[in-house]
Amino acid sequence: MAEPQLPFAITLGPGSSRSDLTGSWRTERATYVTRQAPCGNACPAGEAVRDWLYDAEEGDAGYERAWRRIVETNPFPAVMGRVCYHPCETSCNRGQLDESVGINSVERFLGDRAIELGWSLPAVAAPTGRRVLVVGAGPAGLSAAYHLVRLGHDVTVREAESRPGGMMRWGIPRYRLPRSVLDAEVQRILDLGVRLELGVRVDDLAGTMAAEHFDAVLVAIGAQVGRRAYIPAGSAAHVLDAVTVLHGIEAGERPLLGRRVAVYGGGNTAIDAARTARRLGAADALVVYRRTRERMPAHESEVQEAEEEGVRFRWLSTIGEVEESSIVVEQMELDETGFPQPTGRTEVLAADSVVLALGQESDLSLLTGIEQVDLARGVVHTSPTMMTGQPGIFAAGDVTPGDRSVTVAIGHGRVAAERIDVWLAGLAPAPEPPRELAAFDMLNTWYYEDAPRAHRPRLELVRRQSTFEEVVEGLDVDNALYEARRCMSCGTCLSCDNCVAVCPDNAVVSLGMPGSYAIDLDYCKGCGICVAECPCGAIEMVPEEI
Repeated sequence: MAEPQLPFAITLGPGSSRSDLTGSWRTERATYVTRQAPCGNACPAGEAVRDWLYDAEEGDAGYERAWRRIVETNPFPAVMGRVCYHPCETSCNRGQLDESVGINSVERFLGDRAIELGWSLPAVAAPTGRRVLVVGAGPAGLSAAYHLVRLGHDVTVREAESRPGGMMRWGIPRYRLPRSVLDAEVQRILDLGVRLELGVRVDDLAGTMAAEHFDAVLVAIGAQVGRRAYIPAGSAAHVLDAVTVLHGIEAGERPLLGRRVAVYGGGNTAIDAARTARRLGAADALVVYRRTRERMPAHESEVQEAEEEGVRFRWLSTIGEVEESSIVVEQMELDETGFPQPTGRTEVLAADSVVLALGQESDLSLLTGIEQVDLARGVVHTSPTMMTGQPGIFAAGDVTPGDRSVTVAIGHGRVAAERIDVWLAGLAPAPEPPRELAAFDMLNTWYYEDAPRAHRPRLELVRRQSTFEEVVEGLDVDNALYEARRCMSCGTCLSCDNCVAVCPDNAVVSLGMPGSYAIDLDYCKGCGICVAECPCGAIEMVPEEI
């Protein structure tokens, strides 16, 4: 009688699996990959967030290395740790597990530590002999100047104001951004050799380029003019714009707003104006906004802090008329598309002054007469290279279409510097290779312990209502280290050795260096257990090569 035919695996002899070359069974193989982390993908400044958090997890041994990784792309970590609205945290995979990692607070900790310990920025490259003019010393202009000087170019920054910083200085109140922090990070850029000319307004860009022989120019003048709206007002009505109010306070002025202040608008500038009014002594600061709270463009944390400080909000309302000590407010309602429509129902509210915060525009007069530059709709339009229609003239930041924030402007400045450098070399920018995103479902979160987020303390309320002291405080050393270690290293190996431990064929070999492993294909049978058990989604299965 013939013996039954058994499957091959059952007929293997006893002993270690290393005696059986199980790799011949394989139809697909495991391979290590590096995926794009959602935090870095969402960062407008282009920071490698996951990588510098990995460095920061080492504590004192890694803090400076983490800071240096940040300033490869962003020269303002201490500023960003205060004013960035951290889309990285909104995208953080950990937010689907418990709470997102406090990336912004760790960045601030590193930025403050660099100032405290006097860390210097990276050295510049050898001189190229090319001269670049940057018009505007705001976040986009200073970021571009930083990257251009590091690339070896001779950089001059011209700024019409008496101090550098742009809207970081003139638009963001001191209770959000202390000027000592801003000054320290600006000075580090100047120490690299950037030439800063203050109180110098560029009115004729084409003439300046020709007369002074600049090889390229970056227009980064921001949006420094408050947008006006026609609102019927009596001769004694007191109507100001928020940009002028905030600028005047930084210049040492004290605007006479009265005891009852109405702020018209729904952006972050409106919130800043209302919170500033409270600090200047207003008993009542009211924000009037035509949509609902959910549709308000201001960041939720700013709105919450404003409410804590006594700022009131009037949703679905517009200001229809302004008198000496009152305003007429009309109630709105949303139509089926979500657009506010008037109802005809009005109410008179007491107000000594009205501050308009309806957006900002750019003064583009310096580009007058340059026909190749497209200034449609009040912004400077550029190609994907960030160059306008006039060769050698580039633009970045709030002066261009798109989102407006300090972080976006810093990212624009970096990219513009890279594009200018490539153009000066007579080359075309190389496209960035696409990278797969490390999605939450690629992770094995069972391996991560519950770890509640460490939140930054805030100044006590009574001082917030009467002083311009900084409201949000920083993390201490212990909390900063704890928060960095909450990172799940999405998409890149964290050297946990899970793959080595779970492989049934002992086919995963550690090469000793962090994140360095090899698959012994003589024994890997393609079971995929290592992929399933990788906490950070850094292994994938690919079809076997035939």
